Order: sequence, then C-alpha cells, then structure tokens
Amino acid sequence: MPERRTVALVTLGCARNEVDSEELAGRLEADGWHLVEEASDADVAVVNTCGFVDAAKKDSVDALLEANDLKDHGRTQAVVAVGCMAERYGKELADALPEADGVLGFDDYTDISSRLNTILSGGSVEAHAPRDRRKLLPLSPVERQDGADGVALPGHAQAPQEPAPEEQPADLPEGLAPASGPRAPLRRRMGSSPVASVKLASGCDRRCSFCAIPSFRGSFISRRPSDVLNETRWLAEQGVKEVMLVSENNTSYGKDLGDIRLLEALLPELAEVDGIERVRVSYLQPAEMRPGLIDVLTSTPKVAPYFDLSFQHSAPGVLRAMRRFGDTDRFLELLDQIRAKAPQAGARSNFIVGFPGETEEDVAELERFLSGARLDAIGVFGYSDEDGTEAATYGNKLDEDVVAERLARISRLAEELTAQRAEERIGQTLHVLVESLDGEDGAFGRAAHQAPETDGQVVFADGAGLTVGRMVEAKVVGTLGVDLVVEQVSEQVSEEAGR
Repeated sequence: MPERRTVALVTLGCARNEVDSEELAGRLEADGWHLVEEASDADVAVVNTCGFVDAAKKDSVDALLEANDLKDHGRTQAVVAVGCMAERYGKELADALPEADGVLGFDDYTDISSRLNTILSGGSVEAHAPRDRRKLLPLSPVERQDGADGVALPGHAQAPQEPAPEEQPADLPEGLAPASGPRAPLRRRMGSSPVASVKLASGCDRRCSFCAIPSFRGSFISRRPSDVLNETRWLAEQGVKEVMLVSENNTSYGKDLGDIRLLEALLPELAEVDGIERVRVSYLQPAEMRPGLIDVLTSTPKVAPYFDLSFQHSAPGVLRAMRRFGDTDRFLELLDQIRAKAPQAGARSNFIVGFPGETEEDVAELERFLSGARLDAIGVFGYSDEDGTEAATYGNKLDEDVVAERLARISRLAEELTAQRAEERIGQTLHVLVESLDGEDGAFGRAAHQAPETDGQVVFADGAGLTVGRMVEAKVVGTLGVDLVVEQVSEQVSEEAGR
C-alpha cells in the first residue's frame, strides 16, 4: 500500500484564516492526506496567506520563501499559496514569486486535494485569476442565500449529512421523519487549545475607503444558525470551552436571512451548548450597534460582555473621508451605555493614523477620545495605500515621516492608557479560562475582557493544581502592562462574573 502523502498548513493573519485552514485540513484528511505540524515533515506546504496590510503581505511572502527553502534539504517537494493574498493577487503573485509551485484562490478549496496531487505529480495548476467577489452574489442581501450555490465561502463548509438515527420511531407519518442527522462541520482541528473560532458570516457590504477586503472576500452572507450551532456542539465535543464568533462584520448577521436581530436570538442558544463555558463575539461595527444586542451581550450567562468595536478614528472629518460614521462624543456615549449595564465589560478597538487629509486637530481629537474611552486594548496602524481602494486615489497624502511620527505618538499613548486600564481592574474578581501551563507552577489564561492573541492575558501568581480548559474564579492582585496577575479564589463553572 503506497505511503499517504503528507501536508502541512501554515496559517498567517486573523482568526478567520485559522478557521479556513481547519476547513482545508478537514477536506484533505477526508481525501486521505496525512496532516503534519511542521512544513519540513510534509510533502507539500500550504501557506494560508494574509493580504490585509503591507506588513501582513511581507510576512506571507517570507513564509512562502521559508517553506521553499525546505525543498533543498528535506522532504518538502512543493509550496502552495492559498488565502487572502493568493485570492487578491493570483497570477500577479505567481509571476512575482516563482518559488510558489501553485497560487490557489478560494474557488479551488473544494478541489484542494486534486490540485495538490497534480502539483506533486509534476503537473501545473493555472494560477488563480482574481475577480471582484462583490459581484458574485445578488445586490439585495435577502436574495443571497438562494444565490450562494457555486460561490466559494471559506469556513462555511459542512460535511455530508449523516443518515437519520436508527432509533427513530418507524411509525412517524410520511414527511415528518427526519431525512438526516445534524450536519457536522467539514473541519479538522489543528491543535488542542480550549478556544476555537467559528465563522458567523463572510464578506462585508460596507465600503470603507481604506479597505480592500470586500473586493476579495465578497459581499456579506450569513451562515445558517443551525450550522453555527452544530459546529459549536462539535467543537464542544472536541474539548473546546470558549468559542469566538468571527466574520468581517458580526453586527450585520442575519440581514440576508430576513432578521437583523438574529444574533440576539442565537447567542443564548450557543451559551446553552453542553461543555461551552464562554461565547465571545468579535468584529462589531459601532454604527450598527443596537440596544437589544448590547442587552444580550451584557446580561446573558456565559456570553462575554466583550465589545470589539471598529472605531478606526474619532475625528468627524477623517471618519467621513473613510466613509464611516460617528464622532468622539457619540463613541464615548456608546461606551457609557455598555458600562452602565456591565461595569467590567471589555472594550477594544483599532485605529488608523496619518489618513489623507488628517490634521493636527484631528489627531488631538483622537487623543481626546482615547483618553476618555478606557479601552482594554488598542491597535494602532499607520495609513498606507491599499491597491484598489478609494483612499488610494485621494490627494492630501501625508509624508511618510509625518505618518510615522503620529503612529509612534498614538502608540505611546495607547500603551499608557491600556496599562492604566489594567490597573483599574486590581481588586476585581474575574472568571479566567486556563489556556496554557509553563513548567510546574506557571499558568496563563484569559478573562472575559481578553480575546485571544490581541488583548493581553492573565498570569496566575500560583498555578499549582490548575489544568488547561478549566474555568476558575480569580482576584486581580497586580499588572504587567496590559496583563493581569491573579490569585485563584475558587473553581467556577459558569461565566457570569463581571456583568
């Protein structure tokens, strides 16, 4: 019997890419491939690239080149690019990076196994030809669910339906007996973390002038609630304790299913899944926040009172040029509304400085907002032109040294303010999910206000007796920048603290 071909998936970028990689892993494993962790141990290395900003693109190219070096002294025979950068640039990337043996787009995912087999057998696969994915679905959101067939939606795939359980009563009236059991996700977990992301939707209908994501991720389309629920149940069976709902814009969930309030109904159901201790929602648009959604996020047991709000700036002139809405006072009012319902609620955001036409007064306005917002985590980026965006055509571009100076200035302020916010939490009792152990006594985790990778972590002063995946009650006794130092109070099985 021939040895199974091996594949390694190297994932860059955001949590959405991680979900996409696990779908690819599920497809490949179902077709007989053996998945390995290290590219050096694989026949083919598949690099799931990020195409968001220049730094992410550079990291993706570096990862492809690093994997290509393995072909000279190891098992690796081929390197293939997938993901956002491959989808966005396609043949242009293939021409610029001949070291990649294949550049595959989202439409190749359903046939990923045959594509890799062709490449490993010495054949060639035509490089992906980019297209504006916003034009692949109907303009009206409510018509998209019926028009989604044939449109690749990474992270949405479901395994073939299972036969109905044999124990179903045989005398059910015709038409009432279920034709199949629950649909499992076409996904294979990579790693054993007690935290996993779940795709809530794909694409975006917003037209922010600085963002290219809709052009290569497409228009907004929600997943069916039943698929989200079944995937969450499946993850719980795999030992997952926290699920994080991800998409380009979670506040739009359900609008193409005829109910813009669908997220408010779905969250309590997800929180009731056996084994799940915490449900977290990411990627919220301030302009689309609703009182009912705030109520559910701040009052539902096991749903984290966590607000990942995409502010981007707070000066009205800059926001209008970005084709966004709001201002400093409205954003501060939104945060006040949240904290009135959940004083310990977590809030984070990202900001762009140096946008075309940004003035010193605009920067001062952003500083005023940041100083009053009390955000737990702040990401700051310097503006750069993105291919195909409206902002790339704007005049009034700022010199690179001005952008760099403002980036450094706001980043310093952000570091100071988030450290102060962490200090405000000293004395609070939090529910902490233990995520990793280091040696005999080192233990690390996250509280409800901390999302994976982006928002700092919790460090246990004494990790004795703790196990990964356990939810515990702990008191904050100190800080390390944005990180919190805690002492365990007791084991806790329900995520209801901090509301």
